[in-house]
Amino acid sequence: MTRNLFEGWTESLGEGAAVLRGFALPEETALLAALGEVAKLAPFRHMTTPGGYRMSVAMTNCGPLGWVTDQTGYRYDAADPETHNPWPPMPPAFLLLATSAAASAGFSNFVPDACLINRYEPGAKLSLHQDKDERDFSQPIVSASLGIPAVFLFGGLKRAEKTMRVSLTHGDVVVWGGPARLRYHGVLPLKEAEHPLLGRKRINLTFRKAA
Repeated sequence: MTRNLFEGWTESLGEGAAVLRGFALPEETALLAALGEVAKLAPFRHMTTPGGYRMSVAMTNCGPLGWVTDQTGYRYDAADPETHNPWPPMPPAFLLLATSAAASAGFSNFVPDACLINRYEPGAKLSLHQDKDERDFSQPIVSASLGIPAVFLFGGLKRAEKTMRVSLTHGDVVVWGGPARLRYHGVLPLKEAEHPLLGRKRINLTFRKAA
């Protein structure tokens, strides 16, 4: 393990993947304030998968593009399908976190054009999947955790491969790219917990270069 820029520990998850422990903590106030502004313009909602399944995780987006799912499929769209307005701009604090975390993990010049914002409550989960709706797999994924703890599942390039269980707490940032870019990942159902700033919630900011 090595020290990262903000004095937390960096843990390797294999070639091209790492957890930057506590990386987001110095900017938590700015990040949470920005999150509140984004949610006012594009409120959280439970989207529906193409199979008709209502996601247990509530979502919204910010940035030029937002990830959406409905009965027609998965895609990125420049407009919020509920309001038909553009997604809120990506806050400067979000962009700084994404670019600095990517650089600390060895991916310089990362400039995301989409930030998926997931809100978990106890019992919510995210099934094992690959992030493959983007056009350019040469860019990494940057995923920041705020709020109550979660167990992140990090697998291989095939669904059947064994997964690692990685405990994530408030301020941790996971970055994966290069040979790890298409590794399967997910989140186990969250256990009952409470965070002093976010209550019974976990917020996950996932930054991507979609177009």
